[in-house]
Amino acid sequence: MKFYVIGDVTVDHLYHLDHLPAPGEEVVPTRATMKPGGAGGTISVTLARLGHSVTLAARVGQDPFAEYALASVRESGVSQSAIQQDPEHLTSTITVMQTKGGQRAMLSHGAANRQLDPARLKKKDIEGSDALMVSAYSLTEGPQREYALKAIETAQKAKKPVPVFIDLGTGAVNKVGTDLIENVIGADYLTLNQHELLALTDTTSISAALAQLGDAGARRVVVKVGKMGSIVWTPTETELVDAVRPQGQVVDSTGAGDTFTAAFAHAVLTGQPLRQAARTANAAGALAATRVGAQALPITPADLEEALAR
Repeated sequence: MKFYVIGDVTVDHLYHLDHLPAPGEEVVPTRATMKPGGAGGTISVTLARLGHSVTLAARVGQDPFAEYALASVRESGVSQSAIQQDPEHLTSTITVMQTKGGQRAMLSHGAANRQLDPARLKKKDIEGSDALMVSAYSLTEGPQREYALKAIETAQKAKKPVPVFIDLGTGAVNKVGTDLIENVIGADYLTLNQHELLALTDTTSISAALAQLGDAGARRVVVKVGKMGSIVWTPTETELVDAVRPQGQVVDSTGAGDTFTAAFAHAVLTGQPLRQAARTANAAGALAATRVGAQALPITPADLEEALAR
């Protein structure tokens, strides 16, 4: 299958702490690492490792971090034909602080990613794909937003419409709020976590939030609910899909949601029914969390089969 992915590539600075620092407090991490990351990078790398042909549209700076941000992208065989280089803006970096108890705080900057030039989008690349994957961070601001909207329109108006998967992100929802609904509601598949769902709809319950998305015209929604698994929603049914717990301890949740989304799209396009696709995604997200770094664990179809058989 051919996937076209629009999203960020970043360098992630990961700090594992006993507790998040209070204002003015200096803390010593129990572990500190630097890894390639970003929703676009992680989704594209995961899809490539699952055996698909993937093109990633992202933008990096002309700085030392650019090479590192794209390291896993290159190693996994993702096409870089739509990667742009920015002469002025830096490659995006993200600082992630998280505790053993699951608390997390992040410092991020879109940097070069937000400058993705829509004039360089090739419609034939979208029309020739089997699916378009869009990270909602791409829909927040700047030329990247125009690029993403143009790509979505191209996919939907293609002679043979290209299914569109849109994955929300906490930062994207926090920045745009409920106005983001207008840009994501037309997706064939919308994936997001519980916090993002409630923030997107400005509601206090999952059922009310899903009802609101249904009224707005949503087609298929998959809600990531952590240790409980995921919820699959369509206009005619709602079902909780239990979590999958593979071998290994959870050590880092960074990128687990992006891995979930990639594996879900992989499962849908390889013919799995919606519920089974969500279970496959549950397994992938859980596997990703057993390594430090969003793209650290190369997940293969055999890995997913083994995890699902447990």
